[in-house]
Amino acid sequence: MGQEEQAGHAESDTKLGAAVAQAQDGDETAFMVVYRIVQPGLLGYLHGLVGQGAEEVASEAWHEIVRDLDQFQGNGAGFRGWSAAIARRRALDHLRRSRRRSSATATATALEPEMAEIPSSHSTCDQVLTSLSTDHVLTLIRGLPRDQADAVLLRVVVGLDGPAAARVLGKRPRAVRATAYQGLRRLARQLAVRQV
Repeated sequence: MGQEEQAGHAESDTKLGAAVAQAQDGDETAFMVVYRIVQPGLLGYLHGLVGQGAEEVASEAWHEIVRDLDQFQGNGAGFRGWSAAIARRRALDHLRRSRRRSSATATATALEPEMAEIPSSHSTCDQVLTSLSTDHVLTLIRGLPRDQADAVLLRVVVGLDGPAAARVLGKRPRAVRATAYQGLRRLARQLAVRQV
């Protein structure tokens, strides 16, 4: 994430934290603010995980978020991570249900062992995302190995930092950053091949 993006997320997270606290006190208008801030990233994340079922999964996630809102403790960035973790659990449940319905066509993506490359001075994330539409990007991300797709979606689409994404995925921050970087590099290579 670039510095401007991080500054935008920090400002948004401050507003989000205040709105969450007000929503926990029963302020419906504040909850609408929470929803407007979180939903676009959450929906993008879910589109990357489950594709066409994203709206349904988002609805299930928001049901759980609303139900458990009074139990949440933390700031705006923490709320993004908490809601992403809920959405991820709902997405995994959705995928399991889908696999049971069509077990013959579902295949698990094999993990591909790759060494993390040393990052260059330019932002791979900015290069990848500025040249494509959101739907196209999400289609490409869904083609990544599952661990890379999860890391890219949480870091880039939801806007979580390394430690927050690591908590959602149950991994170490360094591993999530490396996996996200591998995914972004793979996307950059795919784009380079398509542009030739």
